[in-house]
Amino acid sequence: MLRTHHIVAILLLIAGLLPGVLHAQDTTAAQAPDTVKAGIYITSIHNIDFKEKEFTINLWLWLKYKNRKFDFLQNLEVPSAKTVSRSFATLDTSREEAYLLMKLQCVMKDSWKINNFPFDRQTLRFSIENSQFDSKALVFVPDTLGEHYDKRFLLRGWNIDSLTITAAPRIYETTFGDPNQKVPKVEYSAYKMKLKIDRDAMGLFWKMFLGMYIAFLIAYLCLYIHPESTDSRFGLSVGSLFAVVGNKYIVDSSLPESTTFTLVDSLHGITLAFILVIMIMNAFTLRMVKKGLMHKAKKFDLGAAILLFIVYVGINAWLIYAASHK
Repeated sequence: MLRTHHIVAILLLIAGLLPGVLHAQDTTAAQAPDTVKAGIYITSIHNIDFKEKEFTINLWLWLKYKNRKFDFLQNLEVPSAKTVSRSFATLDTSREEAYLLMKLQCVMKDSWKINNFPFDRQTLRFSIENSQFDSKALVFVPDTLGEHYDKRFLLRGWNIDSLTITAAPRIYETTFGDPNQKVPKVEYSAYKMKLKIDRDAMGLFWKMFLGMYIAFLIAYLCLYIHPESTDSRFGLSVGSLFAVVGNKYIVDSSLPESTTFTLVDSLHGITLAFILVIMIMNAFTLRMVKKGLMHKAKKFDLGAAILLFIVYVGINAWLIYAASHK
């Protein structure tokens, strides 16, 4: 059993530690950042420009917070935006929690994944920060109640896979010139939106590649022309070759620069290679004709035409299927 002096000692120890615990709790509470509840409702996304790597987004943004020092009308930061225009804003401070509602139009810069274009899937991003207060003073909390976009007018020609709303810190490896900041690392809270979309691609695909396939078929028909008509054979083949090259330049003009080999490059490259093979076959047929092997030349043309067509269609089908199912 505990003796009386033991009990007294324990009580004194608890009494001595309690103020320290309370002080630590007060310090922690004092250092806790204020929260800002943020939400968005996207009304439209348009002007998706692949060449310039940008898109335009119209949205409603609302912020709810208790700390009246937060001036989002002046210090709202949209890091990835090329331009930000505000058409409407209202601030209600009549309650305990301030309520700010504004309508924004932002031209956002982003990077596109064009390896599988036009069967591409893209991620559109939008984020906000407060340029005055870092994450030690301000932390965003997503408002997830209700829908976040207008399904009727959001994005024509695209399908929405998912929309994700998160709040996470964003680290800048700099002091921004602050003499009191010794370590080049500043952290700001960021409210982020990610919208994953995929394209309704088949109509656009045929619009872009129909000319290329017609050019190939014209060159392919050379194998069915009489072997003695060498001028027609080589003339059509060369014309088809230039038509495919022209089609590729037209398609590339609407896409950003890429260092990787894309689906567009693969389809045009294979078509050019097969037209070259047709020209080589024409030369081989012409050689047999000059040797008097007319029957053999016709038989070669027929067999080569069937094999060439099967291989070309098979490679194209495989590339298109692989791109559309990634």
